[in-house]
Amino acid sequence: MVSLLPSTTEILFALGAGEDVVGVTFECDVPEAARQRPVVSTSAMPEGLTAAGIDAWVSGAMSRGEDLYHLDEDALAGLDADLVVTQDLCAVCAVDVSVVDDALAHLGCTAEVLTIDPHTLAEVLESVHVIGRATGRSDEAHALVTSLQARLEAVGARVADRPRPRVALLEWTDPPFAPGHWVPEMVSLAGGEPVLGRAGEKSYRIGWDDVRASRPDLIVCAPCGYDMAGATALARDVEASGEVPGVPVHAVDANGLFARPGPRLVDGVETLAALLHEEDRAEPAERLVMGRRGFPPTT
Repeated sequence: MVSLLPSTTEILFALGAGEDVVGVTFECDVPEAARQRPVVSTSAMPEGLTAAGIDAWVSGAMSRGEDLYHLDEDALAGLDADLVVTQDLCAVCAVDVSVVDDALAHLGCTAEVLTIDPHTLAEVLESVHVIGRATGRSDEAHALVTSLQARLEAVGARVADRPRPRVALLEWTDPPFAPGHWVPEMVSLAGGEPVLGRAGEKSYRIGWDDVRASRPDLIVCAPCGYDMAGATALARDVEASGEVPGVPVHAVDANGLFARPGPRLVDGVETLAALLHEEDRAEPAERLVMGRRGFPPTT
């Protein structure tokens, strides 16, 4: 099988199907074994762009109808895959399913295409079941989802009686984007009050006036695709800008724990709960996995 999403690669390996994964994307870096698989999808974006530069490049490419990713048809043809897992959620996040369908038709490949399209945390967990059924690992999927749900319930129990700080979580910082999909849910589950974004819907561009008007107690920078080091640098830029004076600014590993709709979203909820309620963050921090590139969310 071929996985065209870092999150589905993580799910496949977590279900014990890693040995059957024969192709991945350039971003599939968890677990470490995924790095050893042939890469069939790469980014078209130039290296070295700033956050503002990435936003401008992506906006321009999308307005021109250009692909943001390159699908290596030659590499795909040589893998003889019977299942290709892709997405139809976000054109900025990975190869679009229409590109995959066209490539397989061109190659005369009869592989089944499984499209994963979660918009909420419940749908992310359901996607684990979907992948489990597609790979003959339903029992493993049930066990994984049960363990993830138990961890979320444990977080809920810890924060149930605590004050809920107003949280302005940003999925991009230059320009700022309000969060969407499962991210506002993560803030709520972690014991915060999400003051920006709409759960289950797309992220969207906002202005700093909107951030100030939301009256946050703290700002959390979770720039889509950035690792902890990159998010920290952008958080420092936000703080130095003085756009929201007097409000503390924090960074999280957006790439590993917030942007990818897979099992580590639960790590993200745990990490955010520790941040919001000043718990011991040593254990969650040790689980942070560094990513490589950032992409702004689609509008």
